[in-house]
Amino acid sequence: MSPSKANVLLVGSVPLANASEVFSGAAAHLGEHLCRFPDGETGNRTNWVGWQLPKLAASKGLVAVVEDGADYGTVGRVGLDETIEAVQIATLGYRDAALASYAEFAELKSQGVVAPDSRLQVCLPTPLAPIHLYVASQDQAALEGIYEDALLRELTDLIRAVPAEELAIQWDTAIEFGVLEGVFPTYLKDPQRQIQERLVRLGEAVPANVELGFHLCYGDAGHQHFVEPNDMRLLVDIANAVSAGVKRSIEWIHMPVPISRHDEAYFQPLNDLAIDSGTKLFLGLVHASDGEAGAAARIETAKKFFTGFGIATECGLGRRPTESIPALLELHRKLAERL
Repeated sequence: MSPSKANVLLVGSVPLANASEVFSGAAAHLGEHLCRFPDGETGNRTNWVGWQLPKLAASKGLVAVVEDGADYGTVGRVGLDETIEAVQIATLGYRDAALASYAEFAELKSQGVVAPDSRLQVCLPTPLAPIHLYVASQDQAALEGIYEDALLRELTDLIRAVPAEELAIQWDTAIEFGVLEGVFPTYLKDPQRQIQERLVRLGEAVPANVELGFHLCYGDAGHQHFVEPNDMRLLVDIANAVSAGVKRSIEWIHMPVPISRHDEAYFQPLNDLAIDSGTKLFLGLVHASDGEAGAAARIETAKKFFTGFGIATECGLGRRPTESIPALLELHRKLAERL
């Protein structure tokens, strides 16, 4: 199946028991509408990057610290141990989790449960996220590069182990919008330029024969954004900058649409979206709260400014009740058939 004909993106987390249930459930409900399968980020990965705090705390050269002013999603912090000469991060766990999921994915392919031309979608956080959330303010600048190096080493190992034609990498980009909107403090001197440079660098780290996507996000703690976007202007600006800067292809870009926004003012910046013809735009306009009718209204408004997009939720499904997932997947299917 051509990815351009796949009209549904599952952003990442899905609160089912394990990766096999996620793969099987997504295939059963979405069929030809889905060409990339995330593993659901189940088990200890259910709270996005929350599982990275113990990984950092266990690293040589880092110690637990107490810092006032903990913000969005923060449950603790680490800082530099001044008695240790250099920080050494043994493992972040992303490679091992993806390899375990790929084994299950490949088995389901061999059984015909998952389409043979589909890909495993591995969702990775931009380094800025765990650094901002879990590292003491005064040490964030020093540790960001160390964390990025560790993450990219795991990505390189993963790419060597999984056939390129079966792999897709998604960079989850959320904390960046909190910084750009002025909600989160930052050590970046020129946030928009420096964030764009970081996203381009991460995109270039994925080989051209592995699919690449960006999930642009305003957060989802307690089903709330850290700030409600006025419109899609900042999302479009970042997408344009990344599209212009990344020299390899970008297969998809995802943007959120708040449940209350079916007005033309929110979508109008899509007039200026300048992505390559091979890049699929997915709009996160599916909301369980107002179902098919609400999403249909947002779809019709969005079509006035951009056509050929696919659909998704605003963020992952991990914070939803497990029993709600089948109906939500069916909602995706019904909407995809209307596009």
